[in-house]
Amino acid sequence: MNFLGINNISDEEKGYNNPAVKVPIGIVVEDIADLPQKIVEKYHIEEVPAILDWPEVVNLPGENIYQKMREAEKRGIKELGKTSQPSPKAYLEVFQKQLRIFEKVLCITVTSKLSGCYNSAYQARTMLDDSSKVYILDSLTATAGQALLVLRAIELIREQREIDGIIQEFKSLIPKIHTYLLFEDPKWVEAIGRISSSQANWIRKMKKIGIRPLMEIKNGIITKGGFSIFAKDISEALFKKIEKESKKIRKKGKKIRIVIVHADNSEGAEKLKNILKEKINAEVAFTNLVCTLVGSRLGPGSLVAGWHAI
Repeated sequence: MNFLGINNISDEEKGYNNPAVKVPIGIVVEDIADLPQKIVEKYHIEEVPAILDWPEVVNLPGENIYQKMREAEKRGIKELGKTSQPSPKAYLEVFQKQLRIFEKVLCITVTSKLSGCYNSAYQARTMLDDSSKVYILDSLTATAGQALLVLRAIELIREQREIDGIIQEFKSLIPKIHTYLLFEDPKWVEAIGRISSSQANWIRKMKKIGIRPLMEIKNGIITKGGFSIFAKDISEALFKKIEKESKKIRKKGKKIRIVIVHADNSEGAEKLKNILKEKINAEVAFTNLVCTLVGSRLGPGSLVAGWHAI
């Protein structure tokens, strides 16, 4: 994994794997950021779990929530479960835990325009004896886009950047992060009321002729992301979107960094990763399973990709 791009600073020097050394800044994020467990453990990141209350599928067969969703559909279970943000207490506990290890804490929350996570984190901060040690950043994105901010934070911390400098850089970086969502079947998005029945039927018709509509997280909200025309599948559709939108940046000689997550579609994620690396020499930081909170709304088979210039 080469996403850090810093070879002259060891983790031991920074103290990540040395309990005798106190690292200046620790990271807190929701599990919505979809970070691989290896990264969470290596950099001592604390994740606050988002809540999905879905008792109807808990005991259904399946290795993950998406396989359970397919089984639920077969059995005629239409309930999609209820979601909610973590409580302030959940954030308070991880803030206190991180402050026992780190001098300061940077909490990167999912977009406040779609979730109450930022408010819960802010309330938790006011409960601390010394709230000045915790900094809360609204990512204005989620999932793969949120993960990209965490990866950049790791880089900046390893460069020994001060937390104020990190926050300042993120103010200019956040608007430059692109996060695209593409579902395999519109029925799941239709079921939660994100699109109407007529829109879902129109999407199905477009799919038959190779036109695939995308959704995008932009300015903190989910909006229409345009169309990917004549794409065989959602992997190719996402590639075409990223290739087109990053063309100007790449012409200037810059590379792009990408995170790919999927809803039980590892084959599609791997295909997208390979195309991106082969066709446009992109740096794919990782692929991973998308969090249940987002994936359960997009539906099984969906793909999400976030990218920015490096």
